[in-house]
Amino acid sequence: MSGAASVTAGVFAGVLVDRFDRRTLLIACDLARFVLYAVIPLAWLAGPRIWLLYVVLPLAEAVGMVFQVTYVTAVRGLVGEERVTEANGKLYATAAAAGILGPMLAGVVAGWVGLTAAIAINAVSFAVSAIGISLIRLSKHAPAPAAEHDRPWRELVAGAVFLWRQPVLRVLTILLSVFIFMTLGLTDIVIYRLKHDLGQPDSVVGVVLGVGAVGTMLGALVVARVRRRLGFGPAWIGAHALAGLAIVGVGFAGSVWGVAAIMACYLACVSVAGICSMSLRQQVTPDHLLGRVTSAFWTIHFALGPVGAAALTWGAARFGSTPVFVFAGVSCLLLAVVALATPVRQRHPERPA
Repeated sequence: MSGAASVTAGVFAGVLVDRFDRRTLLIACDLARFVLYAVIPLAWLAGPRIWLLYVVLPLAEAVGMVFQVTYVTAVRGLVGEERVTEANGKLYATAAAAGILGPMLAGVVAGWVGLTAAIAINAVSFAVSAIGISLIRLSKHAPAPAAEHDRPWRELVAGAVFLWRQPVLRVLTILLSVFIFMTLGLTDIVIYRLKHDLGQPDSVVGVVLGVGAVGTMLGALVVARVRRRLGFGPAWIGAHALAGLAIVGVGFAGSVWGVAAIMACYLACVSVAGICSMSLRQQVTPDHLLGRVTSAFWTIHFALGPVGAAALTWGAARFGSTPVFVFAGVSCLLLAVVALATPVRQRHPERPA
């Protein structure tokens, strides 16, 4: 339910982001999540009510999607086009660090003060975030043309239309949709390899995934330097080629630390490529379209992901994990080769022709 709510909200989030003040929208999203999560501990004072989670969590995920689209559109106005890759890298690294420390801290807090109190603390964190955002001054974004408001359907699909008409973004959207089809289920296959092929317990699986997250952080911290030195095309294509080789390598790694090291390399490459493509969209998209372009890209990009994840897990169960890793890795290498024959190969596609 939460996933469906997030995807549905993603379709309409761009329209909201392009119509309203983005700073106000960020604050409103945080306050809405504060209220939603605060409802749980207040209602649970009389005893746990599990049904409440089925109401609150999908709503919170939908609001969270609006927040994500909004913050992506706000970055360029906050730091400028020249530093947008550096800013995205720092935000991505922070998110990766939170992904490592957050669950650990949540477990400690829940064990210390109880689950209900931990949820209350989580709710308060959104209020603190709202206060922090209120102290930030964002530049006003250009309003959408009045003609778009007269035609709601046209306004809704404007982001997808822009993606299709912009040559580099069109090819990137297609290639990245294929990439997510081939890789969204890889974490499940890594877990399968560790537990089934290498006979490791859950604790070891957690360590390997944690090492992989460190790779994500490292990629995010170096992406700005890599793009400045190589240019967009070589950085994006090179990262995907290395990611493909890393995926193949996981299939033949015979030790836990081998899998962990290769996963860190793979996720570092994915981090570099992902931040480069997101930054390029922010740089070449008109400000009044940026929310809808971001929303349209995410909707298209992730559409095939669940299907690919199901196919990979079926393949691992049917043929073993190694053939699946080889197939996915070679597919990513071919994707990088295809990109060499497209406008994606340009070093500076963000510059006007």
